[in-house]
Amino acid sequence: MAELSDNVPTTTDETPLLSVKHLRKAYGDHEVLKDISFDVPRGKVFVLLGPSGSGKSTLIRCLNGLETIQGGTIEFKGKPVSGTEKEWRKLRTEIGMVFQSYDLFPNLTVAQNILLGPTKVQKRAKSEVEPQMDRLLADVQLSEYRNAYPRELSGGQKQRIAIVRALTMNPELMLFDEVTASLDPEMVREVLELMLRLAKEHMTMIVVTHEMEFARRVADTVLFLENGVILERQSGEDFFTHPATDRARSFLESMSPITDDEAK
Repeated sequence: MAELSDNVPTTTDETPLLSVKHLRKAYGDHEVLKDISFDVPRGKVFVLLGPSGSGKSTLIRCLNGLETIQGGTIEFKGKPVSGTEKEWRKLRTEIGMVFQSYDLFPNLTVAQNILLGPTKVQKRAKSEVEPQMDRLLADVQLSEYRNAYPRELSGGQKQRIAIVRALTMNPELMLFDEVTASLDPEMVREVLELMLRLAKEHMTMIVVTHEMEFARRVADTVLFLENGVILERQSGEDFFTHPATDRARSFLESMSPITDDEAK
């Protein structure tokens, strides 16, 4: 099967693709993110875990300029991001993001939705982008829906189209914010399998999810957040087998399936 991503790392550059230093985010007097720092190397998958309200989605939105920050710095490919909307518009062609709400334009076909960004924003020729789009649609087994409208698709199909749309921009970093949260259980698997394939192809990814088994399989690094701080930072394997804090242990226990004894 063909590779989904055209951005498999080809460099030994040790500069982190993304570097976050002492980031702060507040809404008025309420500080949502407090002194957040981490580096994301190329080709690695970071998973953000934590209870609701811990700041995960706010953090990932800050990394795409959808939320302004009140302190700290964000560096992309070794260069500080000034934070202007003009700069973020350019960076969003290199930092793809997929939300739980799909955000497909209902009045456009699948093909029109996918082609819009590369042709209008990146100014690439339609003749260049269409073969890439068709290959990606074939990879996710949705070629037959090329001329369909979003209303004709299931939730899982819409989410896979949203991912294809982002990949067609040739991003160097992909952000996923609870992309399966609004899907029926039967549709979750097909989206997670697509994300696993991207991880195996060494796409640099930051993922917010409540799917613990998926997180365990995909994470190179887990950042566990609570109350706006990184409470724990471990490799995926170590976090799930030997969490370092009582809070992380209780979180994992709360996310595990209910046993027969607990149900009695």
